[in-house]
Amino acid sequence: MRVSWHEQFSESPDVLKSTRREQTVVPVLDVEIGGNEFITMAGPCSVETEFQLMATANHIRRAGARILRGGAFKPRSSPYAFQGLGLAGLKMLARAREESGLAIVTEVMSECDVPMVSEYADILQIGTRNMENYALLEAAARSGRPILLKRGMVATIADFLRAAQLILDNGNPNVILCERGIRTFETAMRNTFDVAAIALLKQISHLPVIADPSHAAGVRDLVAPLSRVAVAAGADGVIVEVHPNPDKAWSDADQTLSFAEFDQMMESLEPYIALRPMRMPAHESERTRVMEAVG
Repeated sequence: MRVSWHEQFSESPDVLKSTRREQTVVPVLDVEIGGNEFITMAGPCSVETEFQLMATANHIRRAGARILRGGAFKPRSSPYAFQGLGLAGLKMLARAREESGLAIVTEVMSECDVPMVSEYADILQIGTRNMENYALLEAAARSGRPILLKRGMVATIADFLRAAQLILDNGNPNVILCERGIRTFETAMRNTFDVAAIALLKQISHLPVIADPSHAAGVRDLVAPLSRVAVAAGADGVIVEVHPNPDKAWSDADQTLSFAEFDQMMESLEPYIALRPMRMPAHESERTRVMEAVG
């Protein structure tokens, strides 16, 4: 007989679903992540110029995205690659929010930078390389900002949930899990998109789950198909890379969508999103449980 999920992931009890908590909805400005709306986060891998960022923000907003992503600090595999604009990039993101009305998600790489990044960002992203950087997780949790936690590239589901548990333990309930692909023996793509992890996380955890098909594939032609797969698996949203001129992007050019490709992706998602089950509001869910108990 197979052990229960609660036994298997017993080190992360507060991350798992229970009768007390069936679904967490994370509020960000006028957006709710984990509710009935499928949320698209989009934008450039790296903040480069004012024009690049503003053009992208305005376009993705018109296409239906709700959150602008953009890296001000970039943890690159090569020390010779572009590392981000830092504070100047954060200030550009803040101006883009003011102009477009989109919430901002950007990565924080060091616990020392948490106060500065929190001043400009609406969501703090913890990248795959930092999923088990517990000093950073604790500092980010204490900022009070919602946390987008990316799965480590070699992390198991248990590892992933333990990292989320640490954020909850530090007083921050607003955690968004992100499946972004893991390292396997397959070399055709940048990473292996673990769609089964999305289905499992939605089965066992009350936290919202976002998919990152851009980093999973590493190839722009696969971003839209993997986004559709993510919707079908139950994801609450996607985060994708978009740029006015992807071939000229300063980072992750191969996996970045053009404006036209992003529009096509958004249109292709519509019939899949329409099939998502609607969730009952929390107060209605509680009322139903009480009525069932009385009846």
